[in-house]
Amino acid sequence: MKTIFESTAINGLELKNRLVRSATWEGLADPDGGVNERLVDVYRELADGGVGLIITGYMAVRADGRQQATQLLVDRDECIPGLARIPEAVHERGGKVVAQIVHCGGQANREATGVNPLAPSAVASPGYPEVPREMSPDDINTFVASFAVAARRLKDAGFDGVQLHGAHGYLLAQFLSPVRNRRRGSWGGSLENRSRFTREVYAAVRSLVGPDWPVMIKLNANDFLDGSTTEEDSTFLASALAEDGIDAIEVSGGTGGSGRLGAVRAKIESEADEAYFLPQAEAIRAAAPGVPLMLVGGVRSLEKMESVLGAESADYFSMCRPLIREPALPLRWSNGDRSRAGCVSCSGCFGPARKGEGIRCVQE
Repeated sequence: MKTIFESTAINGLELKNRLVRSATWEGLADPDGGVNERLVDVYRELADGGVGLIITGYMAVRADGRQQATQLLVDRDECIPGLARIPEAVHERGGKVVAQIVHCGGQANREATGVNPLAPSAVASPGYPEVPREMSPDDINTFVASFAVAARRLKDAGFDGVQLHGAHGYLLAQFLSPVRNRRRGSWGGSLENRSRFTREVYAAVRSLVGPDWPVMIKLNANDFLDGSTTEEDSTFLASALAEDGIDAIEVSGGTGGSGRLGAVRAKIESEADEAYFLPQAEAIRAAAPGVPLMLVGGVRSLEKMESVLGAESADYFSMCRPLIREPALPLRWSNGDRSRAGCVSCSGCFGPARKGEGIRCVQE
């Protein structure tokens, strides 16, 4: 019988339990996208708290791909020594850490980048009013290479793996979406072509980091937007990535324009409200049955996780807001206190980050 607090492995990466800290923007990077002691302290505290795997906040593979001025960058080799401070701190405390990489595409912020965003097509993303420039074929090939070399830098910095951000309306998700991707030719039109960019990014990353370093993806199973990505699209891509050799899929959904059906939802008051992406996770599981699957979205109790694990609908359970309020929640649970996470799902924790103060719980 599988349990939450048992050891497992993802492509040789040994994890002490099935709990994952889902990628969470910290709002603490230096103006040049660099690491500082406050950021290192965030990861040191998470490692002390006993979570099996930490996934970092989204790191931009290019300076023109940032959504926030306080977002980490992994766009040049000079970043490596600073970035190395994160895995060093986590490993010292017995933890494991994977870096998430992203280009925000049409959701990049001109105030953070100084340039007009680039995207698959010159159409505004729902919730983001600026119309981006359409990427040329040369742009696309350059961006693929940028993801690959960013992953190589992170491996050199000592991270335990990398997660491609293919969710929440960012660049990989934009290519998959029929709403955002109006292209024709190699990267647009058919579902196979709309999946091509993500598969090319994965292949380029794998070619630089080798077969034995974990490469994962966070995948939107459904954008919850009219005409945009649904399970029909995401299961096709998940199946293709499984054939390509992806090491794990974290299932999410929604974008900044999805309203109440976005990635971060309110009023998770009972076990029945938890795991709101479970139907989407089950669809991805069916499409890619051999790939380790992480479920994010309103997970608050061991009882819910044990139920999902027993049904074999997911293998790992990712949390964001609960670990902002209680970084030591996994340790509390493993020591026998099984009460629900103290997070009230208010999302007030993101307010201080937007003010440049760093993400933190605002509840008493």
